[in-house]
Amino acid sequence: MARPKFAPSDIFGVLPPMTTPFDSAEEIDFAALRRQAKFLMDEGAHGIVAGGSAGEGYALSTDELRAIVDTTCQEVGDRMPVVAGVIVNSTRQAIEKARAVADLGVSALQITPVHYIYKPGDDATFGHFADIAEAVDLPIILYNVIPWNYIPVDQLLRLMDDIPQVIGVKQSAGDLKLLADLMITARPEHRIYAAIDPLLYPTFALGAHGAISQILAAVPGPCVRLWDAVQAKDHDTAREIHEGLLRLWHAIYSENRVAVTKHVQILQGCPGGGTRRPTPEATPEQKRAVREPLAALVGEERLTKAA
Repeated sequence: MARPKFAPSDIFGVLPPMTTPFDSAEEIDFAALRRQAKFLMDEGAHGIVAGGSAGEGYALSTDELRAIVDTTCQEVGDRMPVVAGVIVNSTRQAIEKARAVADLGVSALQITPVHYIYKPGDDATFGHFADIAEAVDLPIILYNVIPWNYIPVDQLLRLMDDIPQVIGVKQSAGDLKLLADLMITARPEHRIYAAIDPLLYPTFALGAHGAISQILAAVPGPCVRLWDAVQAKDHDTAREIHEGLLRLWHAIYSENRVAVTKHVQILQGCPGGGTRRPTPEATPEQKRAVREPLAALVGEERLTKAA
């Protein structure tokens, strides 16, 4: 297995979750994927996540996930860490996907709890992550996103404290308080990442080690500027960027926000591609709604006319 090129402490800042560009036959467009990786790097991202929720990782086969992660790692090289997403419904499947990407040089795995209908319970969830850690010697970021299998603070702390490979938590579901609680209770070496798209500014101000959320894939450049402003304690600039991001997120947020995010990428010359069914494509109304707030963030001159 290839060793990670970056330590957990190197996984910080703005970490966009790539979208997966599909062609008209719903096959992966690898040329577009490489161009997207370059776009994210050129916009100043500090790392890249492949095969996460924004990348429709739940709809990818093991072979497809490996191919996407491999392509991304080759394109990125030694410039920044790459994290591989694992979104499945059993420990066996999680180990299979984790092993499939383990030799590609990824710096960590981003793994959700199981998400089909029920909650296994605290001990079974602990065993799920412990078994993955035993099977694959890679750092794990626990992606706390499943509403009916939501992991509370005490269980998250247990997972990080008792499974050394669980290096941190990606906190989603709009729960700013849980993220704030983690920031004051987790050990200093543990990494807390925000995935609360409309509230990046307060999460950065609270000291989150970075963010992995869909708005970062849509407009990585403004998100990097927000991160930099907070680190510099320039809160006037940070609040201005935050307000622009919030307006854009209001236009993106929907049941098919992956498709709308891809359209926002396309408007900036980044090939987002299509979605994989049953996720519907962005509607004409959604496409119109994102243009004005996007132009306010990146400049009208950057937007393509045809999209």
